[in-house]
Amino acid sequence: MSLAQEKSIQQFAAQDRQSHSLVSGATNVTEADRTKHLPAALRVVGVIFIFGIYTLGILWPSGWVWHTGHASHYLEMILGVYATLGVFLLIASRNPLANLSLIWFTVWSSVVHAGIMAAQALANPEHRGHLWGDVPALLVVAAVLALLTPRGTAAIALPTGQEVSPKS
Repeated sequence: MSLAQEKSIQQFAAQDRQSHSLVSGATNVTEADRTKHLPAALRVVGVIFIFGIYTLGILWPSGWVWHTGHASHYLEMILGVYATLGVFLLIASRNPLANLSLIWFTVWSSVVHAGIMAAQALANPEHRGHLWGDVPALLVVAAVLALLTPRGTAAIALPTGQEVSPKS
């Protein structure tokens, strides 16, 4: 390979890395920079899913509890599902790149769940408090995890420490 070809490939790779980076103000944040914050985000979301939903349901029921009453079967079910997901997110925080499918499941299921709850809250005036409570909270969880989780070739290259190769 000639020196000119090698230099051209290096320039293309540098441009590809820049296209995979997130521009925030004057600072470029690369895929690897974002990924290093993923374990902490998974731990925070995991703890919130385990303890926070129940706590917020007590403190702000109109924004977090859909069915009220002495023994809400719906609430018990939701707490069980989210506490279980929280435990698995805590486990995933040890090695996020080996648990990408769980992370993406959390992102997309949060978006879908928030969308369904938003539609139900808009259709039922007694549930409008959810538009300020659990609906935006799930969208924030989805956005944070999506922002920090690597995609495509970066998701494959980062665990092995390889450079992200340019697309042919």
